[in-house]
Amino acid sequence: MHVKDSSSTARTSIDQLRIADQILRHEAAGLLALADRLGEEFCQAVDLIFSCPGDVIVCGIGKAGHVGQKLSATFASTGTPSQFLHPGEAMHGDLGRVRQNDLVVMLSNSGESEEIVRLLPILKNFALPIIAVTSCPASTLGRAATVTVDMGVSEEACSLGLAPSTSTTVMLAIGDAIALVVSQMRCFRDEDFAKFHPGGSLGRKLAKVEDVMRPIDDCCVAQDGLSVREIYVRASRPQRRTGAILLTDERGQLSGIFTDSDLARLFENKQEAAIDAPIREVMTESPISISTGTRLSAAVDILAERKISELPIVNNQGRPVGLIDITDVIQILPREKVEQVKNSSKTAPTTETLSLPKRRRA
Repeated sequence: MHVKDSSSTARTSIDQLRIADQILRHEAAGLLALADRLGEEFCQAVDLIFSCPGDVIVCGIGKAGHVGQKLSATFASTGTPSQFLHPGEAMHGDLGRVRQNDLVVMLSNSGESEEIVRLLPILKNFALPIIAVTSCPASTLGRAATVTVDMGVSEEACSLGLAPSTSTTVMLAIGDAIALVVSQMRCFRDEDFAKFHPGGSLGRKLAKVEDVMRPIDDCCVAQDGLSVREIYVRASRPQRRTGAILLTDERGQLSGIFTDSDLARLFENKQEAAIDAPIREVMTESPISISTGTRLSAAVDILAERKISELPIVNNQGRPVGLIDITDVIQILPREKVEQVKNSSKTAPTTETLSLPKRRRA
């Protein structure tokens, strides 16, 4: 049986990390050199895109094509309409995507990629501005472009000096810089960003609380003058369970909250009389709440920082309109916040150690 030499494995790991460190530092150096190199041509490219009345058509082949697809997506998601055009497919009908008011961004490290060069005279016939991003301004692409952004010549991080690595990192960084500068010039706000990112955890963070909350019809709401027993009897209808009752005063404004934990404390301390007393005597007065129109991310922060499980949503009159339960948003809590919530629940009092609740402010 072969026994792996642990010292050999350790040496291998050290070598791998050393090589990785060299690669990362090599690519980082390429980015620093780029920052020192950008000048008037970069600003001209930004101005052209900012004033473009149509779409920004991004074009590239091979690894530059992959960078181009990402750049086009970045443009589109930050306020600049954009499409990716594959130079090969362009020759077979996809040129139909290009319109009179569009602008073309062409990516090519060498500036001599066959598919790119073949496309240039056709785009010239469209009379569209062309922005070239290349390490060879004197190349065919560089000479044909309206504006050429010089990437500089980057030695690839690949041990053979061949695989696109540093060059694509620099190309991607230039694209991001152009797209994000234009986005700032458009005064693109988080509200605008939210329109283009309705899905996934990012979309949920950017959503408003009313988009995610459990509506008031699905919550248990009662007047704070009723007894605990009366409220729980009336709340026995089927509904999505939240573990909290929202209490309102005579004006219908949120005055308190009463949770399952509060009920458990009453039973543990044998406070049977409190069950038939007005719930306002044992509820949490003036609980933490959040207004409609607030970002869900703010609600998530409150749930995590204050280690609470239910957060009432109120309108501008202070009346409850819904509730966010932590189980609704646990998947978008930062990892460290999830651990906080888990740890707080592990250390929360059990029904054997609960004490009588007092009227309190959350």
